[in-house]
Amino acid sequence: MNALEIVSGVLLILCSIAIIVLVLFQESKGNGLSGAIAGGEMMGNEGRSRSSGAILAKYTKYAAIAFFVLAILVCVISVYLK
Repeated sequence: MNALEIVSGVLLILCSIAIIVLVLFQESKGNGLSGAIAGGEMMGNEGRSRSSGAILAKYTKYAAIAFFVLAILVCVISVYLK
């Protein structure tokens, strides 16, 4: 295991932690199972374009893309360095 594999593994772990944190900070969009059974009404949040939820969702998408790119790169690096 060389330094490039270690650095890419650490970056992959940091990216996965970032995804976990970003998902945990987002608000839930529904009422869950109790809302589905009891017929709870949905809150009207469609008009918010630059709310904190929209910003967190955007950053979560970017972190997920970075995670998949890093995962592919780690696989390619580990194959070519052996």
